[in-house]
Amino acid sequence: MVAVLSKTGIRLMPTSSYRARKLLARKKAVICGYRPFTIRLTERETGDVQPVELAVDTGYFHVGNSLKTAKHELAAVEIRTLMDEKQRYDDRRRYRRMRRSRLRYRAQRFDNRRRPEGWLAPSIQGRMEQNLAFLRRVLSVVPVTRIVMEMGQFDTQVLKAVEEGRPIPEGTDYQQGERYGIATLREAVFTRDNYTCQCCEKTVHDGVILHVHHIVYRSQGGTNRMGNLITVCERCHTPKNHKPGGKLYKWKPTVKSFKGATFMTAVRWIMYRSVKDSFPDVDVRITYGAKTKLQRRTLDITKSHVNDAYVMGDFHPKHRVRPVILQKKRRNNRILEKFYDAKYIDTRDGSKKTGQQLFNGRTNRNHNTDTGNLRLYRGKKLSKGKRAIRTTRYRIQPHDILVYQGQEIEASGCHCKGTRVMTTAKKSLPIGKVRVRRYSGGYYAVAE
Repeated sequence: MVAVLSKTGIRLMPTSSYRARKLLARKKAVICGYRPFTIRLTERETGDVQPVELAVDTGYFHVGNSLKTAKHELAAVEIRTLMDEKQRYDDRRRYRRMRRSRLRYRAQRFDNRRRPEGWLAPSIQGRMEQNLAFLRRVLSVVPVTRIVMEMGQFDTQVLKAVEEGRPIPEGTDYQQGERYGIATLREAVFTRDNYTCQCCEKTVHDGVILHVHHIVYRSQGGTNRMGNLITVCERCHTPKNHKPGGKLYKWKPTVKSFKGATFMTAVRWIMYRSVKDSFPDVDVRITYGAKTKLQRRTLDITKSHVNDAYVMGDFHPKHRVRPVILQKKRRNNRILEKFYDAKYIDTRDGSKKTGQQLFNGRTNRNHNTDTGNLRLYRGKKLSKGKRAIRTTRYRIQPHDILVYQGQEIEASGCHCKGTRVMTTAKKSLPIGKVRVRRYSGGYYAVAE
């Protein structure tokens, strides 16, 4: 699909790539945008416009979009949002507090600030904007007459009860949850597990010290909800068991996370009002997942985010297009220093492992908590450990797409003080002989 604007900037019906190339070759159009690709006609000022419908299947990680008319589907796009946004906000807050603590004296901040009405947490606000990014870009160049958005309301207590096989909560069950009458989260986890290690089944009566373990690690997006916490003893809660092949590595929570349901319940009306206020001339409608599921079964279509968007609304054209998946990627890596561990041959099986994987098992001064000494199995040293400190940010970054002698190549990074670029094929090229085709940040298409 290629969006078309008239000579005076009026939005016209999109055209095909073939016709757009012909218009550009004959100088009857010029390029005026790339995301989405848009041309502006140099002669025509008006044109016929058909009803166009944009259906959006909103979500936490995946957003489905379908742009369609009564006869043709113009575009089908699935957007995958950033997964680690909350972690990056936490890191920024931690670094800011560290900077403030290093100063001997800092004048008190006069905190007279007040959150405006409709304020959302930055991570939620950013994810909501990613849901609406494609919608706003399309409406700026396509004459959309109707928007249909799926916005569900979820009761997480009911969803959790169904997952665990418990009766549906009613009345006071909403106020008297699993932590009712228990002061701390740690005590609630121990009480639920009967003060027993869920790995070796030893209890406090056996003289073991109990720990609270995150089933999905915090570094991998795990939270502090009780469904993600479990009781393990000190002998089982070791660094070795956290690594691949350990007892704790492949554990899965019995109840899945409800981040997506909570997000949609919090922002659905804010998102609706935002679209309604931004585009007052467009008919904005809301639908729900039950209706989408029924319509998908009626049309006999498989479940996917793009297909959910397709079955929404009034238009269901037989002519469909191949869906495009757009992945959001950070534009900059702010890490200035990285540590690369030494590599060794494991004498037990001949595999290559890092120094951290073959460490001495010492965790603190209490030798009773030590694990097995794995340094004994360090064989031939393949590479030394090193610290890489970045002093300059070069124009070409890893995963940028370059053009060299008419061929597209992927960059791995710059070296020789920015005078040469290394490709993923381990080939060094002069930076003056390559041209950037596309930077890796922002949205980029990925294979299914």
